[in-house]
Amino acid sequence: MHPPITRQIFVFAPSTRYLGSAICQRRSISAQAIHHLNDSVNALTHTSKTPHTTRPDGMLHGMTIAIKDNICTASFPTSCSSAMLAGASSSSRFVKPTKIHGCTEYTSPFDATAVELLQDAGAEIIGKANCDEFGMGSLNVNSIRGPVVNPHQSPDARDVPWTDRERRSAGGSSGGSAASVAAGMCTAALGTDTGGSIRLPASYCGVVGLKPSYGLVSRWGIVSFADSLDCVGVFAKSVDTVKEVFGVISVYDKRDPTTASIDLRKRASLHVESYLPQMSSRVRANSLGWSKDRDTTASPLPYAMSSEPSKMPGRISNLSLFQQRTTLLGSTGFSTVRSILRPLHPTACLEWATVLTLPVPDRSPRPPPPGVSCSKPSNVYAHTRSVGFGREVQKRILLGTYALTADAFDNYFLQAQRVRAYVKADFNKVFRHPCVYLAHPEASLSADGVDVLLHPSAIRTAPRLASKQDDRSDGSDASSLDEYLQDVMTVPASLAGLPALSVPIGLGEDGWPVGMSIVGQWGMDELVLRVGQAIESMR
Repeated sequence: MHPPITRQIFVFAPSTRYLGSAICQRRSISAQAIHHLNDSVNALTHTSKTPHTTRPDGMLHGMTIAIKDNICTASFPTSCSSAMLAGASSSSRFVKPTKIHGCTEYTSPFDATAVELLQDAGAEIIGKANCDEFGMGSLNVNSIRGPVVNPHQSPDARDVPWTDRERRSAGGSSGGSAASVAAGMCTAALGTDTGGSIRLPASYCGVVGLKPSYGLVSRWGIVSFADSLDCVGVFAKSVDTVKEVFGVISVYDKRDPTTASIDLRKRASLHVESYLPQMSSRVRANSLGWSKDRDTTASPLPYAMSSEPSKMPGRISNLSLFQQRTTLLGSTGFSTVRSILRPLHPTACLEWATVLTLPVPDRSPRPPPPGVSCSKPSNVYAHTRSVGFGREVQKRILLGTYALTADAFDNYFLQAQRVRAYVKADFNKVFRHPCVYLAHPEASLSADGVDVLLHPSAIRTAPRLASKQDDRSDGSDASSLDEYLQDVMTVPASLAGLPALSVPIGLGEDGWPVGMSIVGQWGMDELVLRVGQAIESMR
């Protein structure tokens, strides 16, 4: 019998009202305690059974980190929460996967670059985090492991045992990463963001979530969803911890052809360094660091908030908290302007679908049923993908295949690319900082440009999960249609490849967390984090 494994991480004191509280203390937590928490949250799919040796001189020594299950790790299986890689049948969804004879769960022979960098810096990887299958979803209900349950408990339900709390979504697709941090199982977690998969779970769970500028963090070792949109990001309970982890993984990687070049990083860094001293002088002058005479923060109008508010519980309180926080920003030194961003979520969904390729290896021979010929590859492919892929993945593969056909290519894929170019141009006209990767960065600058954009991270608080795991039609908020509306606020920044940080700003009228997102120009991640620290200090 091995002695209990203990790890030094941030966990919540028993006296705190809910697991998402910002009040925490530092103490040890055993592997058994992690398993006990995970039984009620379902955030981790695999956990370490033995302690990993870490570098005692590393800057992240003593920090425990969970890794999303679509990021390759040599010491843990990587299943992407899919039966295709878990060696199971998709018919066993939302329950313990049923192994198929001869199947093996996929384990990568190498670590992703981000994981390598964390381990080299002394961090301990505690396990893999649950997610939507191949990152496809906004509520973390499309998983062979079952849905992730938000660890937050409303203050109004403080008399209810935590294990019997209201079941709400942790958000997706990186819900397991956000929930593991919120529940105190780890100090930080890695996730991936395609159109909001970090910022939505961060908002729902009441933690901080960063989607970096596209290309700053290597995607080597990441199972792709949409190559031109995917970003590796960080969850933690504080902006300082997110900043610390991001500083370790944000390096050039020659193995990733989409990573930003060293020269481009230098140009962005020089611009940030030339601007931050101006910020520092203002920080000493007032509590937030922006003076009214020059710097501005734009608050985009939440264009999705006005339609059918009665069907979106949590919308009014969400918007109210956002308006209160922007008013406070203005009273302490920020200047605010109002701006409108085009609602482009439907186009973004098409763009995701059109770049789907999913070169996924089948983990076992899955012969077609008796009577079906195995001599035709199409029969084998049809059966394998029907058994191995869930409904949501199959749906998006079909949509992407249709959009790439000769008849639909011009109307869907090319049109999506044109609109995406317009989105990038719109953002460049809004910011006062140049987009350093353009041939003429200064050409699009506006005299009335802003430093950052602020918007609610989500259109509502966390939706309720179905009481029956295999039925979403029993009155839950996590309906199939509603799932596609969750990331309407976060898609524009993803289309433009911009850094975006979700910071918790309080609880909505229903007692569940609300997040505010800060969006900056490409490469201005440090500026975004500084504004996040200012907003965080208001809690």
